[in-house]
Amino acid sequence: MGMSVKKSSWVIAVITALALMFSSLFSLNADAAAQTNGDKVVAYAQTLKGKPFKWGGTTTKGFDASGFTQYVYAKSVKVTLPRTSADQFKKGKDVKLKDLKIGDLVFYKTNGKSVSFVGIYVGKQQFISATSNGVKVQSMNTTYWKNQYVGAKRIVN
Repeated sequence: MGMSVKKSSWVIAVITALALMFSSLFSLNADAAAQTNGDKVVAYAQTLKGKPFKWGGTTTKGFDASGFTQYVYAKSVKVTLPRTSADQFKKGKDVKLKDLKIGDLVFYKTNGKSVSFVGIYVGKQQFISATSNGVKVQSMNTTYWKNQYVGAKRIVN
């Protein structure tokens, strides 16, 4: 009788271990499937924090604002964006400030006249962009960015 108790305990332990292993595999797959294209855009953009600014730059050697968004979208979700922020502003679907989702493009008129700057919304009223101080995350709630805001576009879901 002692032997069958040990065998059944061992069988239960193995079944439990296998069940835990399979359930964790399935939950990992569910998490991966739940990642939106916007999540992919932001995750990739975050890997470029600290890269330098370069006027007209479109590579990791140096980015300007629209060169950064163009590069990130191409590498992360294989979407081709136009080269300038003004032309990027003509793409996608208009999004209200209150309806922003991670990965949306946010546009600003840093020249005081028209769309001249773009960033990628990362959530919590923040965006990542190539600034004169390199690629970094910034708050949309500063007076400067609030006053320059033009609108947002959804390129991917």
